[in-house]
Amino acid sequence: MASAYFIGADIGTSSAKAAVADVSGRIYGEAAEEYGLLTPEHAWAEQDADIYLGAAMRVIRAAFEKSGAEKKSVKGICISGLYGGSGVPLDEHMNPVRPCIIWMDRRAERECAEIARKISREDLFEITYNTSDPYFGFTKILWIKNNEPRSWAKTKIFLPPNDYVIYRLTGQTVIDHTSAGNLGGVYDMRARQWSQELMNLFGIPRGMMPERIVEPYETAGVLTEDAARLLGLEPGTPVCGGCIDCIASTLAAGALGNGQHTAIVSSSVNWAVIHDGRPANMDYISMPYVIKNMLYTYGGASTAGALLRWFRDELVPYVKKPAGPEPLTYKEMDGLAADIPPGSGGLVVLPYFMGERSPIWDAKARGAVVGLTLRHTNVNVYRAFLEASAYSLRHIMESSNIEMKPGVSTVLVGGASRSKLWRQIFADVTGTDILCPLKEAEAPLGDALIAAVGAGYLKSFDAVRDWVAFDEPARPDAEARRKYDEFYKVYKDLYISLKDKMHTLSEL
Repeated sequence: MASAYFIGADIGTSSAKAAVADVSGRIYGEAAEEYGLLTPEHAWAEQDADIYLGAAMRVIRAAFEKSGAEKKSVKGICISGLYGGSGVPLDEHMNPVRPCIIWMDRRAERECAEIARKISREDLFEITYNTSDPYFGFTKILWIKNNEPRSWAKTKIFLPPNDYVIYRLTGQTVIDHTSAGNLGGVYDMRARQWSQELMNLFGIPRGMMPERIVEPYETAGVLTEDAARLLGLEPGTPVCGGCIDCIASTLAAGALGNGQHTAIVSSSVNWAVIHDGRPANMDYISMPYVIKNMLYTYGGASTAGALLRWFRDELVPYVKKPAGPEPLTYKEMDGLAADIPPGSGGLVVLPYFMGERSPIWDAKARGAVVGLTLRHTNVNVYRAFLEASAYSLRHIMESSNIEMKPGVSTVLVGGASRSKLWRQIFADVTGTDILCPLKEAEAPLGDALIAAVGAGYLKSFDAVRDWVAFDEPARPDAEARRKYDEFYKVYKDLYISLKDKMHTLSEL
């Protein structure tokens, strides 16, 4: 057994995961737990803070127990989390005031219009390297201020999901730079500090943001006696500042240098480039990367795996088997869909089930399944959902203005990497080789690496090169590529044709 272990945990949009690894990247124990969303209105998305805390603590304890490690050998913990939108609003006793309004939520349209009257898109970008959209956390904070005065009056501070859990484990109130940058309009990207100027402009009190901003690998605090007892670990175990989970996943995929890009496909789609300069395209989102002075600039689609989960749970929740009805698994659906040719028998899905982020930035966009006939089955529709996510990834990549050189590879991580069918669809639609890490720990593996660097057991993140090995790449099939080119054109044209009707439906 190793002498030092590191626990990485991720509080994702649809599940919490944890992994225990040593300094070589070998995983000794893993655990995961699913949870759901609150959707009180169309295009709204919230989650209770207690879901984050309970699930994180259970998966950390379960992964540790499976590892067989002694608790004194755990030298560090790192917790990443979803794009927490508003963050968890907490009162003076550090109790949640209301659910966290997460990244997927699109309600803050009026707030964005209000922001546009106060500052130009160009001036906001100059300070924050981001613009204004209902995606960003600061717009959701303003929505609470404008629409829930009682909640606003009770709120003392906002903490992202991972930093809320860190507070519960350590008693320390911090925020990491990736989460601060992802809030958008109140973080000065060049100064790497809160912008008092913008906070004054928007009417967000400085005290509502944590005073202490830390690097993902810096120690935020140590486990309290109560937290250690609940986790089965030693009191005093260091806990890092953590980061947004796509940052941890990208690190786990081996992305260290300028120009490297990855696609993270789990509940949503993110396509990112790591670089050290000012972003060139205002339509993309930027935040600090885990490596200091590097930026993570990406385009994101609102739904991917979330569509498949909706399809599984709402449209085809069961399949008849000799032993009786059982839940239909993604693997079973993949097996059926593999026999359907590219194009799903003439179907195109617009995956805008929660509005859309990059590259159309349309909160009123809505989902559509176009081309249905009585000959289509649920398997055709399922494959069309897989293809829709690939179309959205291609749309993001092409709109980035970043040259895609011949022979370029895209590293794919997230739940989609476990589906060989989906990998091949991504390759055929985008025309790039798709590489997937052999290890499936994703963000938790990146978190464990961050914890090892933070605890001083690894000198730098360069060790990730020894941690990561890749599966055989999925390479584009020329014939499938030609067919998908035709469907992709239809995909882009459909949004233009349906945009006005989508907006009318959203308002009705």
